[in-house]
Amino acid sequence: MPIIYCVEDDGGIRELISCALRSGGFEARAFAMAKPFYEALGTQMPALILLDIMLPGEDGLSILSKLKSDARYKDIPVIMLTAKSSETDKVSGLEAGADDYITKPFGVMEMLSRIKAVLRRSARRDGEEEIIAVREVSLDASKRIVTVNGKEISLTYREFELLMYLMKHESIAVSRDKLMERVWGYEFAGETRTVDMHVKSIRQKLEAAGCTYLIKTVRGVGYKI
Repeated sequence: MPIIYCVEDDGGIRELISCALRSGGFEARAFAMAKPFYEALGTQMPALILLDIMLPGEDGLSILSKLKSDARYKDIPVIMLTAKSSETDKVSGLEAGADDYITKPFGVMEMLSRIKAVLRRSARRDGEEEIIAVREVSLDASKRIVTVNGKEISLTYREFELLMYLMKHESIAVSRDKLMERVWGYEFAGETRTVDMHVKSIRQKLEAAGCTYLIKTVRGVGYKI
C-alpha cells in the first residue's frame, strides 16, 4: 500500500486529507510542521508528498527547495496545497519542482484524482531505473529489495541508500564526504567514520550471502563498486 505524507498545519484539513487518503487505498502520515516531517523522511520514504505552502516556521516552498536539492528525495512527487490562488504562487511552486498544485478549498475526489495522475506519471518516469544489477547483486529501488544470486538480504535504510548510490556510480571512486552528503544529507553532523561502519556492515551481509569484494576501498579517497 503506497504511503503518502501530508504536511498541513490546519488540524481539520489534516484529518480530512488523512481519512480521504485511507479511503482511497493509501496509507497516510500527517504532520503539522517541517521538523517531524523531516524526521519521518529519515525512516520511511513516501510515494508522494502533499505539502502546504503556508506553514508555521519553515514554509512549504522552502521545504520543497530542500527536497529537490537532496539526491535522496528529489524524485519523490510533490503536490502543493495552498489557499492562495494567484498565478504567481502556482508558478513559484511548479518552477521549484512541484509536480502539481491543489488550491483550497478542494474536493476529496479531485485530490485523489490528482494524486493518482501524478503517481502514474512518476511510475512511467522511474520505471526504467528501478532495478540495478552488478555481478550477482541486484537492487530493486522501487521495492527496496537487494538480492544476491536471487537470495534476499536484509539491509537497514542507510545501508540500502549507500549501496544504491555506489551501484548507480559503478566503477567511480566516491569520497567519504560525498557519500555523507548524498546519503546522510548536507546538514548531517556525524563523522566520515560513519560511512566506514556502514560499508563494513554491508560487506559482511553481502559476503554471508556469497558475494565477496564488491565494494572496494580506494585509499585516500573512499569507496567504489
